[in-house]
Amino acid sequence: MDIRMIKIFNHLAASLHFGKTSRAFNMTPSTLSRTIQRLERDVGRPLFDRDNRSVSLTRAGVIFRDYAEDAELRWHSLQQQLSVGEQLSGHLSLYCSVTAAHSILPDILSTFRGEYPGIQLHLQTGDAAMALAKLQNREADITVAALPETLPLWIESIAVTRTPLVFIAPAAHQEIMVATPEGSIDWQATPIILPEQGLSRDRLDAWFKAHHIQANVYAQVAGNEALLTMVSLGCGIGVVPQLVLEKSLIRHEVVALENVPELTPFTIGVCTAQKHLENPLIQAFWKIVRRRAPAAA
Repeated sequence: MDIRMIKIFNHLAASLHFGKTSRAFNMTPSTLSRTIQRLERDVGRPLFDRDNRSVSLTRAGVIFRDYAEDAELRWHSLQQQLSVGEQLSGHLSLYCSVTAAHSILPDILSTFRGEYPGIQLHLQTGDAAMALAKLQNREADITVAALPETLPLWIESIAVTRTPLVFIAPAAHQEIMVATPEGSIDWQATPIILPEQGLSRDRLDAWFKAHHIQANVYAQVAGNEALLTMVSLGCGIGVVPQLVLEKSLIRHEVVALENVPELTPFTIGVCTAQKHLENPLIQAFWKIVRRRAPAAA
């Protein structure tokens, strides 16, 4: 077995998805299957239980995962030792929302590229709610994410900014909001657009539950940009981070609401897996983030 095979195994052991791992390594699922079969022949034991619906590690796979993760870290350490006195080189993958790419990363990436021109960066953008999952599935080395109150023990993070959560309504379709006799929003009559998943969804669900409210959910969408679009079209009201609203191209088509629940603000952080901090490339990026992160974050 070689180091590429080890890396492929580690990715699949985290993602448990042949499609995701094959795309990550630019190979077909059938090629990936043959690679895993060769590895299993080398090890002498099945490493994965797989059928048409699911993939899971066998007992031997769990044991081999410890060896494979250690082998990959040792490989990175070896590369660092061999390159002492030379410029760092290699690849780092980053995942974040479009908003984070525009508002949080530019200063960090500019500094990083200036100091480490030999390191190639692959930036993926998408739904912010998927950031920690991307990290866990080894689909990214570093992510920018809204930090939950309690982070998983395997994640290392650096807080870079905070942003309130704001309720928004369509600027041109105010009639969608239904008021109670007291003048507050009638949540059981006013349609609401919810994110499919993520921290803002968790905080909204907790608020509704605490106040025994059955929300009138019109739609559930993936991503803040999709939520903003649905609200601007008059489909309902919603919640987005203020940072997202300020950077949105359609911010003038919605209005921020007053006299609404105050949800806990987001702390936005740069995240990686703790064990990845032994990778010299990630160490280099981490030093830049620590240096550039605002002191008040």
